[in-house]
Amino acid sequence: MSRRDPRKGLTMIGATPGLRVKQLEVKTRKNNGRTRSRLVQVPIKPSNVTSPINSSCLSTPSKHSRSPSKPHFRFAHDEANADDMNPPPLEPLRLPRKKTQNDYIREWIHHKEDLLRIMLEMEAPPSPRNCARCGKDGVYRCTDCMHQLLLCTDCCRLVHNVHPFHRIQQWTGEFFQEAALHMTGLKLQLGHDGAPCPSAIIGQQGPQSGGRLNKAAMDIEGGPLPMNDEQWEDIDEIPLHLRPPSGSKYLTVIDVTGVHFVLVEQCQCEGADSYHLQLFRAKLCASTFEKPSTVFTFAVLDDFLRDNLECGTSGMNYYSKLRRLTSNVFPHLVPNRYRELLRLARQWRLLKLLKWNGFKQTMDRPSQGDLALFCAACPQPGINVDPTDDLNDWKFTRTVVMDGNFKAEHMHEKRPDDQVWLMDGRGFMVTHPPYQAYLKATPHITEKSTCNNHRAISQANISRGKLRSTGIGATACARHGCFYPHSVVDFQKGERQLNMDYSLSNALSHNMMGIANVLCFYDINCSYMKNLRKRVDNSDFLHIPSSLRIIPGIGIWHVHGHKEECYARYAPLFIKGSGWVDGEIIETLWSILNVVSSSTRGMSSPHRQELLDFQMNDSNFMKMIRIVEHLSQKLKAARISVTMAREAFKKLDEAVPSSHRAAWHIQEQSALSGRVQDVSVMDIFEIQLKKGAALAIKEVEHLMIPKEAPTIRTIELKLLEATSQPGVQRGAASWLTRGLEIEEAEIMLSITRKECGKFPSEIKRLAMARRADRLASERSRFIADGQIYMEPLNVGALSDEHEDYVNVPEDDARHDSGGGDIFPEDEDSNESADEGIEMGAPKMSTISHLPLPSNVGVDRCHAAGVHALLDMELQLRIGQANDALHGLRLALADKAVVFRGVVRQAKTYSTRTRAWQIVNSIDSSVKQHAAIYRRCREAMIALGADVDTLSRFQELLNSHLTVDTAAFTQNAHSHRSSNLPWFWSIDIPRDTTSKSWLTEFYRIHWLRAKAVKDRWEEEEELLASEFQWAINFFKYRARKWNEKCVSCKVAGLLGAASYAARQKAIYEQLAEQGATKWQNMNPYMLQ
Repeated sequence: MSRRDPRKGLTMIGATPGLRVKQLEVKTRKNNGRTRSRLVQVPIKPSNVTSPINSSCLSTPSKHSRSPSKPHFRFAHDEANADDMNPPPLEPLRLPRKKTQNDYIREWIHHKEDLLRIMLEMEAPPSPRNCARCGKDGVYRCTDCMHQLLLCTDCCRLVHNVHPFHRIQQWTGEFFQEAALHMTGLKLQLGHDGAPCPSAIIGQQGPQSGGRLNKAAMDIEGGPLPMNDEQWEDIDEIPLHLRPPSGSKYLTVIDVTGVHFVLVEQCQCEGADSYHLQLFRAKLCASTFEKPSTVFTFAVLDDFLRDNLECGTSGMNYYSKLRRLTSNVFPHLVPNRYRELLRLARQWRLLKLLKWNGFKQTMDRPSQGDLALFCAACPQPGINVDPTDDLNDWKFTRTVVMDGNFKAEHMHEKRPDDQVWLMDGRGFMVTHPPYQAYLKATPHITEKSTCNNHRAISQANISRGKLRSTGIGATACARHGCFYPHSVVDFQKGERQLNMDYSLSNALSHNMMGIANVLCFYDINCSYMKNLRKRVDNSDFLHIPSSLRIIPGIGIWHVHGHKEECYARYAPLFIKGSGWVDGEIIETLWSILNVVSSSTRGMSSPHRQELLDFQMNDSNFMKMIRIVEHLSQKLKAARISVTMAREAFKKLDEAVPSSHRAAWHIQEQSALSGRVQDVSVMDIFEIQLKKGAALAIKEVEHLMIPKEAPTIRTIELKLLEATSQPGVQRGAASWLTRGLEIEEAEIMLSITRKECGKFPSEIKRLAMARRADRLASERSRFIADGQIYMEPLNVGALSDEHEDYVNVPEDDARHDSGGGDIFPEDEDSNESADEGIEMGAPKMSTISHLPLPSNVGVDRCHAAGVHALLDMELQLRIGQANDALHGLRLALADKAVVFRGVVRQAKTYSTRTRAWQIVNSIDSSVKQHAAIYRRCREAMIALGADVDTLSRFQELLNSHLTVDTAAFTQNAHSHRSSNLPWFWSIDIPRDTTSKSWLTEFYRIHWLRAKAVKDRWEEEEELLASEFQWAINFFKYRARKWNEKCVSCKVAGLLGAASYAARQKAIYEQLAEQGATKWQNMNPYMLQ
């Protein structure tokens, strides 16, 4: 039976006999909330140990440890002193922790000498030096084979018949030196599954041949390089493994293992394929078709393309690596086939794309964009969406994003007329001739921006003479980040509108049949979209259906660089049907494309286009295979966020008067329905205070006039009018109220002293001394009167006995020290001074310990029979807290208005100085109300307030005392994800009655909270639909490949049929994984 110690929650599994250890089950909680259980064996200390706790054995978990940071103890029972009456002694438990990288390196240090010794032992042959296969004298070993077996010449040749591109070493008697397989007589046999060609054997044995066949074959194959070639001038100084076979038929083979010289025997049977096709069947791609002398393996071409995609490795760097693999000491002696590598890579890319997209014959010539893969989760009627569905519904809106990339530059070509286009327009970049014709026929019209002076507009016509192309412009889906096929254009100067028009027009023609709505994000949409329809109508090369409804938007990051009104008009937060999208995903795609952008700078135009197309296609492919996991993660986050957004909006909405709610709802619906015709209707999401005119100083100076707080007085009146309670003297309510007022006055005096600094003026010192004197008198009278209401207790002794410190929080860790910056985006020097003001008072201000029930204690009050005063003070504290929070809300809102209407509008130094005096005064008011509230809450806790009361009056953090500029300045970075602190929704009717512009404050935040809720609800619904669209896309692709498989079988193309069947199986597997993922996330739904 296991035992669980009630104090530590550790289960003792049992003891191992004779080993003096105990096995303990240790449970730790991970960050994700799950519990992890582990068994730990800990030795038991001898019974003569006097101290039950050995503090020196306590382990301190590292910062990477998943164990809790506090010390852990285990309880061990010493069998020698086992007694059920005595508890087991405490012993510290050293919990295992997760190892760091440094821990593993420290372990390795202890083994480095053994590893180095073995490495050196491997430099010598085994003893005896016999062949591992036949027992003869061993002279060769292969560095690419497992165990590096020592082999004789014949065995080495036989073993590597199927591995002709391994690298071997030869024993010289003292060391192993680099060698080559052709030195063992190895030949590569083409045809007949690697066996020698029977026709070639008969021809070699015939008496009439005499060697003429070999000479003809050598002529066909190119033969060895001439001995007077520059590469082989000093052939005697070249290492043996770098020398080509003399007088033999050989090929220079480039493989992932390096450069090899391989003897080749081709098939000479009647009807055999031509030489280059025989090589291709052997997975060798010839660089030329007449007298080929250099071939590249499929493996090295695949490896180069993969390195280029993932690492951005250029052709020159990759081939340099191959030369060093061949000979690390003499790489300059390895034949240079860099140009051949670039040429073969271009051909290989096209072959791979044709194969991947099912083009098996010349008659199946791909058209525009046919070699490009598009997004699996975007709605595409006839592919993943039923064309009979109501495509006017908001869910079927295509969301696109446009942008330019000036990293993908291209220099002028030496021979622009001598180009070979392998896949012009078949991928993502547009077809070259029509695009050039469009540029010649379309003049660039410079439009003056009505917004800020954006670089995309101001530098649109700047030319750079050394560059043929200054960059590229592209269109991608804004939700998943997939490039649109046949929509990537070159920039001739800057990011001109005519370039982006061509990109958008081509993108909106890709699988758009029946789609009625498009949400288009672009950095400068406020200017770009104004005359888009006019430019399209005036061009013969552009076509965007007039029925297509285009909704303009600006990405959440770029919109903050625009004017204030652009935020409400174009930010995705206020676009109905956009979901929770940022409109900036294309910026992440540029980082992927820039991996190869530097390599394309000096390429020819066709080569550059093919490389960029291949990179973008791979980007879309990686998005496709990960789309299910991506959508599932986003859907999980959306379900959590939509619940939080609903709760935040519900809390604010329930506190808003019904008349305000109805009016605000009508404003919102009217703006959202009319934004396409006139985007300025979205200005209702902006603050509606007077714009362009500064508020007068006198108009806002009344903000500092203290207002009476009726709440606590109402409660006092209620208590006075109530029937007197047994044991409570009349006037107790007024006496308690006086105590609260004295406490408030002392808090305010403490804050004033802190604000005056260390060396206040004599006038200020006198004023503070007078206030302190009056407070001392009030305090004495209060204590004297307390003898009446708390007669059983010695009130005077209690007051003299205790002196409490009320922490008026400025940077108290309990109240969060992150309060700081209130208006961070303003760049004025005075505003910088405001950033240092933290909403608090002196750190430790001495406040009198008045004989209030909250200070005396609940137990002592009950014992003395004055427990009725506890409930009376609690009610008064609630009223005091309401007043403090009301004053706090007014002060924070006033500060926002003053900052917007006075500080930022001030033109003169004197006006600005007076404005900042107002701001500083409001700051002082904020500190006072916050300190009073915190004191109220501490008293509520001391009085035993119930859970409902404490949940209503929550802890006030410094971060709650910041006024987000989004309240009155909508163009703010944090506005999209921020919520009003809890205390703003406590008493909205009272707040809006107190201040006229506070109604505007709540209106803006109500509209914003509703927009956040609506966008998250749309996001949840969109993600659920996109999940199904992705599954439908995989099923559609599987059906298409099945059709190709059937047609290929009928045509007798068994290889193409097998490949189509494999592709079909892959897409079926992706569809099945998506369906399983969806079912796991929605177990209550039937698939």
